[in-house]
Amino acid sequence: MNFNILKQVFPLLILVLTISCSERAVTDVLVHNLAEFDKAVLEAEPGTEIVLANGVWKDVQLKFIGEGAKDKPITIKAETPGKVFIEGVSNLEISGNYLVVKGLFFRNGHTPTGNVIAFRTSEEKVANHSRVTNCVILDYNQLQRDKDDLWVQFYGTHNTMDHCYLAGKTNGGPTVRVDLKGNQSIRNYHQIVNNHFGPRPRKGGARGETIQLGSSFTSMSPSNTTIANNLFEECNGEVEIISSKTNFNEIRNNVFYKSEGSVVTRHGNYAVIDGNYFIGDGVNKNFGGIRLVNTGHWVINNYFYNIIGENFRSPLAVMNGIPKSPLNRYNQVTDVVVAYNTYVDCKSPWQFGVGTNIAQADVLPKSEIRSARALRTEVANNIIYNKIGDKNVIIEHDKADGVKFKNNIINNQGVDFGDTTRIKATEFELTKVGEYIYLPELSREFDIYQGFGFDKITNDLFGNSREDKNSIGATVQGEFKDPNILDKTKYGADWFSNSIEAQEPSVIAVTSAKGELEEKIAAAKAGDIISLGPGQYNVSKSIIINKTITIQSKENEKAEIIFTGADNTPVFELNPYGILHIKNVSLTGNGKQQAFSNLKENMSNHFGLTVSGCDINNFNYVLKAYKQTFAEEITFKNTSISDCENGIELSEETNDKGDYNVEYLTIDNCSFTNVNQNVIDYYRGGYDESTIGGNLLVTNSTFTNCGSKEKNRILLNHRGIVNVNINKNTFTDNMVELVALLWGAKNNVASDNKISNSGEIKVEENLKLKLMY
Repeated sequence: MNFNILKQVFPLLILVLTISCSERAVTDVLVHNLAEFDKAVLEAEPGTEIVLANGVWKDVQLKFIGEGAKDKPITIKAETPGKVFIEGVSNLEISGNYLVVKGLFFRNGHTPTGNVIAFRTSEEKVANHSRVTNCVILDYNQLQRDKDDLWVQFYGTHNTMDHCYLAGKTNGGPTVRVDLKGNQSIRNYHQIVNNHFGPRPRKGGARGETIQLGSSFTSMSPSNTTIANNLFEECNGEVEIISSKTNFNEIRNNVFYKSEGSVVTRHGNYAVIDGNYFIGDGVNKNFGGIRLVNTGHWVINNYFYNIIGENFRSPLAVMNGIPKSPLNRYNQVTDVVVAYNTYVDCKSPWQFGVGTNIAQADVLPKSEIRSARALRTEVANNIIYNKIGDKNVIIEHDKADGVKFKNNIINNQGVDFGDTTRIKATEFELTKVGEYIYLPELSREFDIYQGFGFDKITNDLFGNSREDKNSIGATVQGEFKDPNILDKTKYGADWFSNSIEAQEPSVIAVTSAKGELEEKIAAAKAGDIISLGPGQYNVSKSIIINKTITIQSKENEKAEIIFTGADNTPVFELNPYGILHIKNVSLTGNGKQQAFSNLKENMSNHFGLTVSGCDINNFNYVLKAYKQTFAEEITFKNTSISDCENGIELSEETNDKGDYNVEYLTIDNCSFTNVNQNVIDYYRGGYDESTIGGNLLVTNSTFTNCGSKEKNRILLNHRGIVNVNINKNTFTDNMVELVALLWGAKNNVASDNKISNSGEIKVEENLKLKLMY
């Protein structure tokens, strides 16, 4: 190169490199600790990217305040997505404009405030036009179940959460909530899109929604929030998966996969529920669909498969309202459209007057009586297909005389359902489009009802146009393509998967040598099997169970565990995540200890217990569950329980807010002898319909000389539990007045029991409970 040209070019090259390095310094700042983070945030300009170094960030309260620009947001991101772990007592608060957060992983801890991620840093300073993306919050729970919090809380306007994965919330409070308190958060136009809401375990009480839009007291405010293209997988917290409590929200193109609950227009008006998939299994009655309250909703283009829930969890539940309802109760359904939906193998898919409680007027105040039926509601252009005919396609808990039915059809396999004026019986077949997706193939055109505003329904479930070639049902007729609704790569963080390969359990042989049992259990992996050789195992200190583990006697000879630990301590201490299966083992105490109990405090996650083929004797408590603890399942089967002061005690949730200690309590083919009190004590208080309500099954069991110290003179205590079945048991010489007191208005039944010198089983139709509201 000519030297003179080089002299001219060199200064220009230096200038370009200087500008490039300067820009890099402004836009890319690597930080390693909270002090460096705070400094970087303070100095950030539009376009700055603050990079959190890989590793564990523990006990940090991150405040992200900044003013970005539409084309140059300020960004916080992980050095490597998924490699920045926010742990301990930590949270993130955001305020300002045009801010982005990417790639963080919240785990192994809990928030010190009311939220893990909040779109505000104070009541006055909120975020607008900001985004949280590609992040994960997993099992980030408070240590106490009753300490409510929120994982993501929206304030401000035009904020987005997208491509995130959230799962495992066990404490109270919705997973995500949109708040409208203050003019700065009304008409917010937030977007909750393309996320994967993974399993939320049953909570055993209210306040377990996955998404809540507003609250009772902002229910008259416009929110304009969109929830779209998300996967809700096993979201089982309570009866409401999405609770819409504000106006003008849109819930579109989501997949609700085996989730125990419904999309509910709980308060507020004018929601659009369009193009969603509701997938059940035809077995679990807790998988729900859409429940309607209030005014002006449009339910269109939705697909329901194998949803067999009833009442609150039916595929379409239209509720009765309370006349002149207060804001926090149930307004009358009016001016609603339910059109162009498809129901495949759904039991009694349309239920009206849900929640009517006129029969309970003697135990409820007038302000609680739901007697206002739906008005000016149209159900039109829908398709129902049943592989097995259903005699009760429409259920009227109260008259649906304010509902107009137009141009609906059903293939009910010729089974008479007695309502051909509302739904026309016809023949058509289904074609399989994809997993769980079966769509009608109509051999002829059916009349289409053109109601007011129906011309605005321009697309079908798949997004195909209805303008040129319309059809009833969720999809127009034509070539169907598999929508791959359960392809998890379409939802959530791109660096995280909740799919786990099943591992073969290891069988670990244990002898009765001192301390060997405790050591082998501590060293075992989740899912392993501890195989006890014959003999006596002397245990002097509680064995901690903090994972799923099976303990069983080898072959047919029962090993015996003799517990010599301190009074009021358990043989097996069930910690968070502790799920114990114990089989064919004898447990012996000194009369002052517990066979099983959980932690008294800091139960940040659930426990579980299955006892099969065991002998349990001489304990103060067979099972003691403490307040703010929860198990999804507790089962005693083929087990003998004798000479114990207390039996199975699950009754400490006495706050009367609908909480209880276990979802499913099963006693099958067991014998109870000389158990003095709390033989079975299972309590749920508070007049609340937001939960399954507990399940008790007692069958094929014997109770002899039990309950002698029971203060209320009732042998089996299950006050407030909704589902109770006491069947084929024998009660002999139990010094009580009642074997059980059943709640007649709920699903409490007893049959084929033999009772001798043990009082009676009594039914009280309307059980008086404390109002929660």
